Amino acid sequence: MENAFPFTARLVETLYCDALLLADEARAQFQDLHAANRRDLTREMPGGDIVPDTIADSSAHTVALSCESLRATTRIMHSIAWLLNHKAFFAGEISENQLRNHGQLIGHCPPSDPEALMLFQPMARAVVMESEMLYARILRLEKAWQDSRAAPVVEQSVAVHAMHDQIRLALTA
Repeated sequence: MENAFPFTARLVETLYCDALLLADEARAQFQDLHAANRRDLTREMPGGDIVPDTIADSSAHTVALSCESLRATTRIMHSIAWLLNHKAFFAGEISENQLRNHGQLIGHCPPSDPEALMLFQPMARAVVMESEMLYARILRLEKAWQDSRAAPVVEQSVAVHAMHDQIRLALTA
């Protein structure tokens, strides 16, 4: 069954490990980014009270950071889910039919806003760009997998019609 796939279990395993490392790096980068943003948005008063700044740009900055970190995290998690399903298939834990029903990408993850990315520190920006590259690669693998699934159906259909023609000739002779 593995031969019908346009990629191997080894490729899926490698991408899965890379995706897990990227997810861990994203968590660390975004956690640091959001903590730094919270520190920037608040100031401590002499009595120890923390008062949020009232600058409108700060809230827009916070929303942009949240949206972009969520987009990157979503791309990574969708990729990991896709890879996990394919790992399970290659390990014999699920059938090809189960993979067809549950192994497709859930949805479209839009690319990040280049202007919002400028708010990120270079390391966090690199994580976002890596999440886009990973997701694009998974999309290419998904398309190749879908295309490979369609091809045997066409060949099988031709073979079935050829057999029908042979039967028809045998019955009319």
